[in-house]
This record gives sequence, C-alpha cells and structure tokens, in this order.
Amino acid sequence: MATVTGHRESVARATSGIVWLAAWPVMAVFVLSNAATPLYVVWQREFGFSSGTLTAIFASYIVGLLGALLVAGVVSDRVGRKPVLLPAIALAMVACVLFATASSVAVLAVARLLTGIAVGAAVSAGMAAVTDVGGPDRKRLAALAASSAMVLGAGFGPLLSGVLSETVSGPTVTIFVLEIALLATAFVVVARLDLPKGAGGRGPWIRIPAVAPGGRTAVLLGIAVFAPGITSTSFVLSLGPSLLAHLLGATNRVIAGALAFVMFLGANGIQFAVRRLQVRTILLGGAVATTTSMLTLILSLHLSSLTLFATAAILAGIGQGLGQFGGLTAISTSVPTDRLAEANAAQNVGGYLPAAILPLTAGFLSDTIGLTAGTTTFAIVVSAAAIAGGAIVAFRAAAVSTRTK
Repeated sequence: MATVTGHRESVARATSGIVWLAAWPVMAVFVLSNAATPLYVVWQREFGFSSGTLTAIFASYIVGLLGALLVAGVVSDRVGRKPVLLPAIALAMVACVLFATASSVAVLAVARLLTGIAVGAAVSAGMAAVTDVGGPDRKRLAALAASSAMVLGAGFGPLLSGVLSETVSGPTVTIFVLEIALLATAFVVVARLDLPKGAGGRGPWIRIPAVAPGGRTAVLLGIAVFAPGITSTSFVLSLGPSLLAHLLGATNRVIAGALAFVMFLGANGIQFAVRRLQVRTILLGGAVATTTSMLTLILSLHLSSLTLFATAAILAGIGQGLGQFGGLTAISTSVPTDRLAEANAAQNVGGYLPAAILPLTAGFLSDTIGLTAGTTTFAIVVSAAAIAGGAIVAFRAAAVSTRTK
C-alpha cells in the first residue's frame, strides 16, 4: 500500500511540474509584452513624440492582441495549441528585432502590434494548453500557473529592461537580445509538450469569441472585474514613466521598471493568497482594489507623492490579478475543454478593449489639459467601472460555481 501511495504522489508531483513547465511559454511571451515600458521616455526623447502618440504606440499592441484573440482561440480549439503557439513565438522574436533596431515611431508601432499578436495567442492557446496538461484533476493549479505566468512575465519584462538600460550599453537593444533567447527556450518547450490535437468544428475561423451557454455568466463576471483592473495597469505601463519623470521627478529608468515589476508581483502574490477562496470573494476583492488604486492615483498626483503613486500601482496590479484569476477559475470550472481557449479569448477581448481605449483617450486628453487633469479624469472613469463591476459580481456570482476546484 505504501508503495502504491508513494507512486501516486510521485506521479502527482511530476504532473504538477509539467503544468508549471507548460506555463513557461506564456511567461516568456509576456516578458516581451511590457519590456518596452521603461524605454518609452528614451524613444520619446530621441523621436520627439507627444503623450498622445506614446499611448497610441502602446495601444497598437492591444489592437494586435485583440485581432489575435478573434482568431487564435477558434483556431487553437479546432487544430490544436501548437499550430498557434509556435508561429506566435516566432512572431515575438521578429518584434524583438524591430524594437532593437527601431528608428521611427512607425517601427515601434509595428513592433508593438506584432507583440500584441503573439500575446493574444499566448493568452488563448497558451493558457488553454496549461489547462490541457493539468487535466480535469488540476484545473485550479492550471488556472494559478497560467495566471501567474502571465503576471510574472509582465512584471519581469520592465524590471529587466529598466536595469539593463541603466547598467549596460545599448539601452534599447540588450533587453530584446535577452528576450530572443528566452523565446527560443519557450519554442522548444512547446514543441516537446504532449498536447492534444484540435477538436475540429465548423463555422467561421475569424469571429468574435463565442462562449458555451454554461460559461457565459463566468466570462461576464471575469470581464466585469478584469477589465477595470487591466485598464488601470495599462495606464501605469503606458503613461507611468512620463508621470514619474515630469510630475514626480523620478527619471531613473530602473524606478519605472521596478514599479511595473512590483505592480505585477502584487498581482501574482495575491493570487496565491486567495487561491482557496470563493470566486465571488476573489472578484469582489479585485473591484475594491482597483477602485482604491484609482483614488490613490489621484491623491499621488495632487500631493506629488511617489510613495502614493507606487501604492496606486501595486493596488492596480492586485485588482488585475484578482479579476484575472477569478475569471479564469470560473471559466475553467464552467466551460468544456474543447471551448476553453475561445472562452479565455472572450474574457480577454472584454478586458483589453477598454485597456486600449481609455489610456489612449487619457494620453491625448493630457496633451490638451495636462497630465494631472487627464490622469484624474481617467481615474474617475475607471473607478466608476470597477464599482459597477463589483455590483455585477455581487448580484450574479451565485449563478456559477463559487468554490475553486
């Protein structure tokens, strides 16, 4: 009996290890997603573009991501994860080359666009692949691994970029050379993973992601909290370095990178802390964190406080992390495996769309009325959205399983 029990525990540990290994490609792609954050002020100084143009460059990433989500989820469920993930990783490498050699705003925008496409594939096919590897008995672990990989990668990218840009030559080159190496290892991992083939299916290949009837409420709840959360972190990533430099006097790029890292570290840490709580509790916590973040952001600018600004960024990360993890967990327990990638894509479309529109609007608005007034307006709108999201969760969460599996 002891031998049988030991064997089962060994198999369980091995399976858990494979789940985390399967999450590595997601993390590697997400390292690239925000690696440019501390470098925007360098390019802005070299190319002479405004805050509105800066947020437009950032938004081109989300345009690519949304476009990929319209395709990647459906294709991944039909033909398999690998035919989506391998080309996406290769595309991310091309984006690295463009970033490293950029000589104009247009090249930066194309690099961000390609990055968004790669991230869109990682969000849908990559996260679904982690769930596939985990199997029906490890859905909660798979959701945690996939979500953690996303936020850790998103945080490590700007931290590495900020440190390398201040300590080695070639501030806008070195990080992308390193990222190409990381992506190469991710390519090998995907190629070697034992992933199921697609389930086939009919209908258009390019479409707004559809969700199986039993999972629609789960996706709605995820979007209600994830959208305000990721909109707030997108703002910190796009205009955060400008706010630090021009309003708070913090010009060192390590500060901008470290702040983004701590923001996503908070997003990751909170997911481990709440992993055994009910989905409803997790999502309500996300709505509260995002609302508090935006109110703290307003105070930080009017008081010129770097400490409050950092607090706002960390709370924004917590809000995104709770919304993302709560939504992914609800989806994984409500949606059939053969529709999982498309459901993941649907949540991310709902989240990233406002994350593109609102920071972009805030950037151009700031060109007209100033960074402080533009940021204050943005924060008020996002706070209202987070409060509304919390109300939706409070009244609708009973319609899905509220206990993580």
